[in-house]
This record gives sequence, structure tokens and C-alpha cells, in this order.
Amino acid sequence: MSTLQGSVVVVTGAAGDLGRPTVEALAAAGATVIAAGRDRKRLDEVVAIAPDRVIASVVDLLDEPATVEWGAELVRQHGRVDGLLHLVGGWRGGRGIVEGDLADWEFLQANLIRTLQHATRALHEPIGKSPRGRMAIVSTTGLDKPSATNAAYLTAKAGAEMWLRSVAASYKDTDAAAAIVRILALVTPAMQAEKPDGYKKFTPVAELATWMVQLFDRPADEVNGSIETMKP
Repeated sequence: MSTLQGSVVVVTGAAGDLGRPTVEALAAAGATVIAAGRDRKRLDEVVAIAPDRVIASVVDLLDEPATVEWGAELVRQHGRVDGLLHLVGGWRGGRGIVEGDLADWEFLQANLIRTLQHATRALHEPIGKSPRGRMAIVSTTGLDKPSATNAAYLTAKAGAEMWLRSVAASYKDTDAAAAIVRILALVTPAMQAEKPDGYKKFTPVAELATWMVQLFDRPADEVNGSIETMKP
């Protein structure tokens, strides 16, 4: 496991199914973890994972001025930010190109693209100055085989990937790096307990959390701009 003693890492979507094990893994590696999200009550539950290392941070990532100020305040409080693991998610779909509701697209582009844009812009400079700054998002293997019933979701995921690859290009010749990991879907311990023989093609949340923590120990030129596929 990585040793992140002294590092400050932000996890957006920290109260989600992947956010919680990621926060736990980062705290175990010694990082100060900023657990970010909109719901203070849910974030307080995340803080309970490791109260000495996890700090709740309420922010609306759809509000760019608020997000910019939030990022600046994190630097003022902690003196640095070394990582952003952007785990804000969402899914809508299931209908065809014509039958689908474009309101699904509005929801998905806001949650999967706009929040990423705001968060990466707010934290771009401090992470770029870090000796091992890292950003990462989770994408989908569905991009390899688009379907009509998943068009809005896949388009949003493709947009998020392109944005982060562009961030990676901005980090060329620095010690910072931005990476993408693709999976089919996540499986939580509760899901596995309920259906032990199911979800064989899904990625356990703990394995994905470990992958993200290990990014901080890998060389920047190996990580930066990479798109890796995690198989179960």
C-alpha cells in the first residue's frame, strides 16, 4: 500500500459506494482525506471511517464560483492539495435514440462532465505543483461498444474522458498526472453477500480503491494520460 503521509487528497462523491472504500484506503495509506459532497450528514458517516484523517467538506460542484472558492480554501487550510479522485457518478438510460428523454442527457452531462470540469479547474494549480499530484476518474468499458439505449450515458462518459485527457496534456513535463480507469460496473460487499455467485464481471469497490491509491506511487509519465481497463 502507498505511503501518503503528509499528502492531502480530495475525494469527490465521497459518500458513494466507491467513495467510502477509497477514503478508507487513502486514510490507511496515511493521507489527509478531504471527503467532499453535498450532504453533510452522509459525509459525517464517511468521517467516522477514520476521524483522525478524514475531513468532511460540503460543496456544490455544479456551482463554479463556489467550487473555485472551495478549492482555494482547501489550499489555505492545508497548505497543499496533492490529489483529486473524482467519483461523482450517475446513470440514466434504457431507451433508444428517439425514445430517450434528452433530460437524461442534461442530468448526465451535469453530473459526469460539469462537476469534473469545475473540480479540476479549481484544483488544477495546486495538484500541478505537487511532487506527486494525481487526478483520476472511473469510466466504462461500454465506450468500446456503444449501444442505442445507452447513448446519453456513454456520450457523457466519453466527454469526461476527453476532458481529463486534456488535463493530462496540461500536466506534461510536470510531476503531476491524470488517469482514467474503465470498468464494466462496480460491486459492493453488500451486493456480493446478497448474491455470492453473481456479479462475476463486475469490479469490487475495494480493488478499484486500491488501484487509485497506488497511482500516487507510480511514475507520472506512466500514469499521465493513461486509460486502463480493470478486469474482475
